[in-house]
Amino acid sequence: MKKMIPTVLVLLGLLALLAGCTAGSQPKHAAAATIPVIYELRENNRAFAKKTIQVPKNKAVVLTGLQKGWSVKAANGFITSIAGKSQNTAKKIYWLYTVNGKMASKGAAQQKVQAKDKVVFNLAPTK
Repeated sequence: MKKMIPTVLVLLGLLALLAGCTAGSQPKHAAAATIPVIYELRENNRAFAKKTIQVPKNKAVVLTGLQKGWSVKAANGFITSIAGKSQNTAKKIYWLYTVNGKMASKGAAQQKVQAKDKVVFNLAPTK
């Protein structure tokens, strides 16, 4: 009986150690390191793609999430192509975007986003 006590204690110790390593005990700060941002792509105001993208909090700008979701080309700070759809400067067709329904006042690399913001990029002629 005395020989079984150390064995039982070792088994209980191992069980306690394994219980601390279960998936339910993962730190919650890993999930909080990103925020969900909704992106929608339109051409002439007709939606053709929509995704909710997890954007890192430390890089929470429009461009970061856009690049995570689609192939993006830029020149001189302006978005020139998204998902293979390019602007046409001769026809004055450009990519413009809004955040939560308001026209952006900064470039996509500078415009900050917050959790659950909705970013809409529209490829259309400008007036």
